[in-house]
Amino acid sequence: MERLDDLQLSGLKILQDTERFCFGMDAVVLSGFVKVKKGARLLDMGTGTGILPLLLSAKTEASELVGLEIQEESAAMASRSVELNGLSEKIRIVRGDIKEAGKLFGPASFSVVCSNPPYMAAGQGLTNPDGPLAIARHEILCCFEDIVRQSFIVLRQGGSLFLVHKPERLSELFCTLSAGRMEPKRLRMVHPFADREPSMVLIEAVKDGKKGMKVEKPLILYEAKDIYSEEMRRDYGF
Repeated sequence: MERLDDLQLSGLKILQDTERFCFGMDAVVLSGFVKVKKGARLLDMGTGTGILPLLLSAKTEASELVGLEIQEESAAMASRSVELNGLSEKIRIVRGDIKEAGKLFGPASFSVVCSNPPYMAAGQGLTNPDGPLAIARHEILCCFEDIVRQSFIVLRQGGSLFLVHKPERLSELFCTLSAGRMEPKRLRMVHPFADREPSMVLIEAVKDGKKGMKVEKPLILYEAKDIYSEEMRRDYGF
């Protein structure tokens, strides 16, 4: 069922379908981790409902935000959200395959790439591999290596890839990034509570970056049940 949600940021609203895929906290925390210089162009790989371009339109001074999405219904919904918010001159939704990003946009066409990719390997707990939820959560239509490879192509030299993923795959993520000449430079763990293990990891990797990574202090989502942490209230408006 389609619904219109208030993003509680600069009057932005987003269309979502509860039977397909609705954005979660991972997209929200990634939007706070991404850094975009004034006038830069950004590509969001696998934009889904367009949540990241919408949030980043208010949080950054990017000149253009492009959302790439392979699923026709999701891309159409994201485009309608862009129009609804009057952001057609700043945000562009492109229907296409992440694996073809280099061909679609050309080499060195963006300063920043971000992605909230599928976390689970293909085959893990799959019941309906053709369903929109499965495509969003499992590496069915693309894998992490595809995102790294295409990011290297479309990024300018020294450009950054920002992503959110699962900590249990961190070793694999680092190996894939380094092999793809995308050097990990910043890392931040996201914990549901201060005394719990991390549930997400935020990573910035730089195209042909030098060795050396900054590990930032953890982001804690909640200080108690149903009570957001001070940082989440202060910086994310919860």
